[in-house]
Amino acid sequence: MAKLTKDEFISSLKEMTLLEIKELVDAMKEEFGVDPTAVAVAAAPQAGAAADEGPSTATVVLTSCGANKIQVIKIVREITGLGLKEAKDIADNGGNVKENASMDEANEIKAKLEEAGATVEFK
Repeated sequence: MAKLTKDEFISSLKEMTLLEIKELVDAMKEEFGVDPTAVAVAAAPQAGAAADEGPSTATVVLTSCGANKIQVIKIVREITGLGLKEAKDIADNGGNVKENASMDEANEIKAKLEEAGATVEFK
């Protein structure tokens, strides 16, 4: 079998349906024991890291729970896995909800908490 160049391989992929590509990925997993999607996902942050100038992680800090305290406590418990008392303490007194969270995850957490009426900041 002749060796395909990268460009020939990409051209072949362009002609395939999504189902055929999925079958190809599954065959690659079986043949080589490697998940090509995991390699692509792992390589993507390295390429994007040079473009990002801001921090890649943040600590999500609850500063105020607002008027909807019960909902905020539920969200804090969901995110942290803490018990009711510990989550209530964070809601009452403020504090770190999640440390060293990726910026995407931190933004998701902030959106959830702010939707419930809490005030959140990043550190």
